[in-house]
This record gives sequence, structure tokens and C-alpha cells, in this order.
Amino acid sequence: MEHATLSYEGYDPEAEGLREALCTLGNGYVATRGAAPESRADGVHYPGTYLAGCYDRLTSEVDGRAVENEDLVNAPNWLPLTFRTPGQDSLALAGGHVLDHRQELDTRQGVLTRRTRFRDPEGRILAVVQRRLVSMHDPHVAALETTFVAENWSGPLEIRASLDGRVTNAGVARYRDLDGRHLVPVVEGYDKDERVAWLQVRTATSEIRIAQAALIAVTGPDMSPAGAPATFERTPGESVVVLRPALAEGVPLTVEKRVAVYTSRDRAISESLYAARRHAARLPRFDDLLADHAHAWERLWQVSGVVVPGEPQRALDLHVFHLLQTLSEHSGQLDVGMPARGLHGEAYRGHVFWDELFVFPFLLLRFPRIARSLLMYRWRRLPRARRSASDAGHRGAMYPWQSGSDGRDETQRMHLNPASGRWIEDHSDLQRHVGLAVAHNVWQYFQATGDLAFMYDHGAEMLVEIARFCCSLTTYDAAADRYDIRGVVGPDEYHDGYPGAGRPGIDNNAYTNVMVACVLRYTLDTLAALPEREGRVLRRRLRLEDHETELFDHVRRRMRVVFHGDGVISQFEGYGRLAELDWAAYRSRYDSIRRLDRILEAEGDSVNRYQASKQADVLMLVFLLGERGVCEELASLGYDVDAAALDRTVDYYLARTSHGSTLSAVVHAWVLASRDRGASWQFFREALDSDITDVQGGTTAEGVHLGAMAGTIDIVQRCYTGLDVSDGVLRLAPRLPPELGALDLRLRFRDHWGITVRCTHERIRIGMARSQQLPVRVAVLGREHTLAPGETWEVPAGPR
Repeated sequence: MEHATLSYEGYDPEAEGLREALCTLGNGYVATRGAAPESRADGVHYPGTYLAGCYDRLTSEVDGRAVENEDLVNAPNWLPLTFRTPGQDSLALAGGHVLDHRQELDTRQGVLTRRTRFRDPEGRILAVVQRRLVSMHDPHVAALETTFVAENWSGPLEIRASLDGRVTNAGVARYRDLDGRHLVPVVEGYDKDERVAWLQVRTATSEIRIAQAALIAVTGPDMSPAGAPATFERTPGESVVVLRPALAEGVPLTVEKRVAVYTSRDRAISESLYAARRHAARLPRFDDLLADHAHAWERLWQVSGVVVPGEPQRALDLHVFHLLQTLSEHSGQLDVGMPARGLHGEAYRGHVFWDELFVFPFLLLRFPRIARSLLMYRWRRLPRARRSASDAGHRGAMYPWQSGSDGRDETQRMHLNPASGRWIEDHSDLQRHVGLAVAHNVWQYFQATGDLAFMYDHGAEMLVEIARFCCSLTTYDAAADRYDIRGVVGPDEYHDGYPGAGRPGIDNNAYTNVMVACVLRYTLDTLAALPEREGRVLRRRLRLEDHETELFDHVRRRMRVVFHGDGVISQFEGYGRLAELDWAAYRSRYDSIRRLDRILEAEGDSVNRYQASKQADVLMLVFLLGERGVCEELASLGYDVDAAALDRTVDYYLARTSHGSTLSAVVHAWVLASRDRGASWQFFREALDSDITDVQGGTTAEGVHLGAMAGTIDIVQRCYTGLDVSDGVLRLAPRLPPELGALDLRLRFRDHWGITVRCTHERIRIGMARSQQLPVRVAVLGREHTLAPGETWEVPAGPR
């Protein structure tokens, strides 16, 4: 892995799925995995293409039960390009004819390059160089350039370039018993004059029409059109253009496949196939497409850069790259949320969870309009969330644990444990903290942008409805003057019930209860921030009465938090009474205990019996609110928790967490930054490498962990700089680990562009580009300053 480049040498079938996911190219509208164009889904390769927000629903039979699932659809494969020498089978990586092979992903320009030399059974050597892009300039365009050189022979080469709509959703092994046939053929065709082949399919139930059109151009060494007559073959769901150019020994011949992609959901078109055909016919040469594409990436990198010395830089670049391929200016124009695994694979069926909580800080300080678009995805599904709350007997809006096209709850009710082969009940839909994450994101957006108009039009309504739902979840204990929340599942996810209990869920999850108090505060503060007249209008529109806001305030001050032992915050009521797990024994028996829940279920046991967490739960509070914020929030609830008690809480859960989620290392790196900077750095490096080295053993091949990727950027951006943007002031209080000598950021804050930050162990420097903007209030280590455009302010870092 070189600077800004992810490189793989040689062909390794065992690693191919991982490489394909990490070499995905996308633009926020469409993304395609980094599979070789001659490959098909065969258990080694999986050349998936995904369109943001393109979902379809199918019903399958599992153990005699009808199971309905909505998937992010594996769209037609625009990549296929196969080739064969005279009288031989097609050449492919898996064919045993590879002399050498190298694949490089250039994250600066968004180009995937592949170089392979094949030798056929007759000894003929064919060198193949391919460059691929998914245009960041034009979201509807992708292109593949292939250059062939016959090294020791001359003769015809058969090339088949196709658009394949016969693909299914089969990228995750544990889903393969479920129906994945989402595409229905509509029409195929070819215009020999324009050299454009096309394909249109529709999704089975959502009836989205997906159209692809490919212009196939062949050029010789002088870049002039080469004489290569084409024939067209069609089968339902596939269009194939067959070329038979003559190769001369040592003389390169290039085939370009320039593709346009549209769906019936797109704006400003009349019909998807018409749009795709017209667009493809006018696409310029690959090099021209690349120039525009590279310029678009250059603009993004100017805004997005997070610069650190040495090895971590390359992984951070990769993480920024994949984040922007899923959430871009183009996705900001769509009605889409953030799939937890990006547009890189089919894990979690492309559903939207709470992972945007980890992505928002990056977006808010660089691309606030994209962050706003994610909030609008939630706002448009507010009616559905209201209906879900009502159906469950609650007020307000209940956002689902898993969301897809229309906001209904897509959470599975049964899931397969690969360790035991058994289908077991799934209670993860009881994670009521998704709405809390939505509300937290709304509030953070307001803090970072000061966009009061958004809050009036959209944000306040979401906050009020989430606050109503939170209050309706509670039951009031009048004797203690405390509010309880029972029957939920916290971020830990392992504990979905008490041992031997007749109902699912646990009670008084500390994270849920404290964040409910925070959300109620956000709601009341937002209502207070609105001008008086607009506030009255909003209250009338939402039928918000004084008695309700008084309830918000009372619940905010009297939520129950349970403690055990020496003042340790209990993950939930009764956690301290659970059995202790013999961690050493399980670590000695298994290569990895990250998925301890599956291990115990396969042994006939249950993780519900033990003090063992999948990932950070209580410690999520420190991650979101900071240590001071946690203590202040608990104090507002009437609990006196000092720094020493918080330290004991951190130590307690550090010893009892299996880190079954990539998000866990992010949170622990953050929490430890002020306690043990060496340990913080180790967790940071683990999170940084989690997808590159596939620490969870095969999960990255199913899609990258986008929340964890964003979390690593945020550790550098906010945690190690101590960056905070509340109350209209940009504050810095760096706490760099010894291993991090310096870091540089470029930020955007409340429409102030071009703010630069440099932190070292000796000095902190903050500056703003020369412009006509107003000054901005900044603070470094508690010292405030009004920073004018064109000014740079330096402050000593102080004692380490």
C-alpha cells in the first residue's frame, strides 16, 4: 500500500472478496465492486453493482415460515468483458494461465488499474491493462478501458463485451437460501451505427426500471478507430457485443466500454432507457472522462484532507475515499440514507442503521449539505415512524433499527447463526436508540451550521416527535420520582433479555436513559431558540401543549440510571448480578471471540447470562458527550459522578468487551485518549486496519464498515484535537498521542470556508483563508480569539 494507492500483487482466490470490496469505485449514485471484468459470481469473485436507494422486496420460505426481506438490489453488471485466443477458452484469473497480476487503486483520482499477463495452452502470451472509473463528475457514467498486447504472436482475439441483467443478490453466504432474484428482463438491443448496446430491467416488486447503455469503441496504436466489425447477441436480460479484431505482435489495441446508467427514479429524464441510450452515444473518450473525473476528486480532496505523518495516512486516505464514494454531492441530491456497509456489498441487505452517528462529524465540518440530506431522509420517513410508534402503543415517532426504502422496520425477526447452523429469534428491533441517534445528529447539525431555518422547517419536528416517543416509553415510579424504560436492547446488542425471563429486552439501559435526557434537552433548547412568532406557529402545527413540554422537562431531570459496585454505571439494571465469563478460557479455545454470542449459542449457552458486551455501550456516552458532558448530564439527573467513578466505569467495561463490532475500537480509542494515550493509539490502529486486514474474518468482503471508517477520521479530527463546535465557537484542546507528532485539517464551520488547523506537541495553529467572510470565534486551550479572514493565530501547546 503506497501513498494514496492500494496495491495487490498476484492473484489470491482467498483474498479476492476482500480486494473487490476495498477496490470498489463509486460516486454516491452508483458503485461497482473491484472484480475483474471477466469474472462472474462464482464463490470467489462477486462483481456487484449497487444504486443508492434502489431497494426491492421478496418473500422466501425459511423452515416452513414466510420471511420477507428488502434488499439493496444487485443491479445489472456493466463490467463484463471476456477475451480468448484462437481455439481456446476465455482467459481468466482463475484459469491457471496467469503469469503475473497486479491491481492498484488510486484513491486520489478514483481509478482502478489492473495489469495481467496470460499464457494460453498454445504458449501465446497476452498482456492486458485495464483502467476503470465510476465518474465523480457525472454520476450516470462509468467506463472501462482495456488495452491488449499480443507479446509473441499475431492473430484474431475474440472479445465479448456485455451488460448482464441476469445477476442475483448472492453476495452474502448466509442469505443464499433466501430468494435473491430481484431483476426482471425488459428489453435488450444494439445500434450498430452508434455502436451502443443497451439493456433495461425492472425490479420485481418495487418496479424500478434500471437502464444501462454501453458505447463500445476500438482504437489502434495511433488512437484511430480500428477495423473490428461487431456482432450482437441477446438473451433475455443480457446484451452482448462480440468483437474479433486482429492483433499484431507487440502492437497495442484498446477497447473502451463507456456506460451510462439511469433508473426510473432519476430526476429530469423522461424515461430511463431513452436517457441512457442518448447519454452513452455522446460519451467522449476515456481520457476525457478521466480528466473531468480526476478534477472532481481533486476538489473533494482539497476539502476532505486529514493529514498525519507516516503509515496511518494511507489508511485514512482510503477511509475518506470510501466515505465520499457512498456519500457525495450526488447522493445529496437523492432520497437516500447511509447504508452501514456502504455501496460495497450486500451485508445487512444495504439497510440504514444508526451508523450515520459516526459519519456526521466528518460531514458537518466539510459537507454540511450532505449531512442535511441524510437528515431529510429521516424527515421524509417521519410519517412512517409515527405510524410505527402508534402501532406499538406509543406517542411520537419510533424510528426502526433497520430502514430501507420507505422507513418501515426492516429488522429481521430470525437470523442464522453460522456457528451452529440454527435459525434463532432476533430481538434487535428493540434497539430504541436509533431515534436518539437521529435526534443527536439533528442537534449536532444545528451546532455546526447554525441553520435555524432547517430547525424550524424540519429539525424541530423530528426532535419533538422523538421526544414524545421517549416519554411514552417511560413508566413513572412516583415513590422514587424516577422514570424507567423497560424492555429495550442497548448498543451492546448481546443482551436482548434476562436469563430465564418470559419477555425480551432489558431495563434501564444507561446509554438509552441518559441519551433520552439529552434528547429532551435538545428539544427544549431548540424550541427556546426559535423566534417567538415561529415558535408559536410550530407549537400549533405540532399540537404541542405546555403540559407536554413540562413533561419533557420533568423526564429530562428524573431519568433513572443504575449503578453497581464501587459507583460503576450499570450497563442496565441487573447487569452487575450476571455471571462473570471465563475470558481466558474462551480466548484459549477459540481463534477469535469477537462474536461471543454465536459461540455461546452454539455451545447451548447464552450470552445473556454473562457480564460480556459485544461493543461499547455505557462508554458510548463518553464518546458522544465527552467526560465532562457525561458528568454534567448525570448531575442534572441528580447523580454525583466524579472523574474517579468514570475511570472505574471505563476500566470495568474494558475488561468485559469482546469488540464484536468494528465500531467498538473507535469508541475505545476515543474514551482512552485522556487516560492512556498508548492504549488509545492501539485501538485507533486496530480500527484503522479493521477493513484493510479484515479483522473480523470475512466480513469486509460483504461490504466495508463505513461507520468505523468515518470513526477513524473523527478520532484524528475531533478526539486528538479536542475539537468542539458548540455554542457558535470552534474550540480546540489537543491531546495528541506520542505516536502522532502532528496533524493538519481543513474545516468548514458555520459557512466559514478554508479554516486550517495544525496541531503538534509544541504549538497549535489555526487560520482562515483570505475572503470577504465575517470573523469567526475560536478558542484554543480555553483562550478565546476572534479570527479574521486571512489571519493565523498560534498558541503554545503547553505541558504534555
